[in-house]
Amino acid sequence: MQRRPAAFLDRDGVLNRDVGYVHTPDMIEWVPGAMAAVRHLNEAGYYTFVVTNQAGVAHGYYGEADIHALHAWMSAELGRAGARIDAFFHCPYHPEGTVEAYRRVSEDRKPAPGMLLRARREWPIDWGRSFLVGDRDSDIAAAAAAGIPGHRFEGGDLLAFLLATVLAPSPSP
Repeated sequence: MQRRPAAFLDRDGVLNRDVGYVHTPDMIEWVPGAMAAVRHLNEAGYYTFVVTNQAGVAHGYYGEADIHALHAWMSAELGRAGARIDAFFHCPYHPEGTVEAYRRVSEDRKPAPGMLLRARREWPIDWGRSFLVGDRDSDIAAAAAAGIPGHRFEGGDLLAFLLATVLAPSPSP
């Protein structure tokens, strides 16, 4: 595989509206421009990854199989729009979870950088040109801990946000 920059995207609040513990396709409402943004990142040569905390597993609201099924559905929906997520990374752990197997501190839980660093180990990423887009302070902190820029998305059209911030052309000298 070719060494390329990576775009790390939080899921809930960036790709889809965050309505709380999203875990089934009927709960997905895509953010405007989300599919076009992923397609644009693909076409621009970025590996495109989702990095998402999924405390609902630790709290017993749903299982990891539900996350995998939802991500497969999201991949299919994106595929129909000519877009692709290269890999989904999730953290099912929470230190105050009610499900014993998932009640713990984890380096994968943002604001820790574990999911990003795992992607770096598993993929040929050009780290110096990579970035993260998230909607929470914990997302931005995870990016900082991993040594890449973090960009806070506060709603609106995701493609327009990427084009205006992360993918804006550099000014000519």
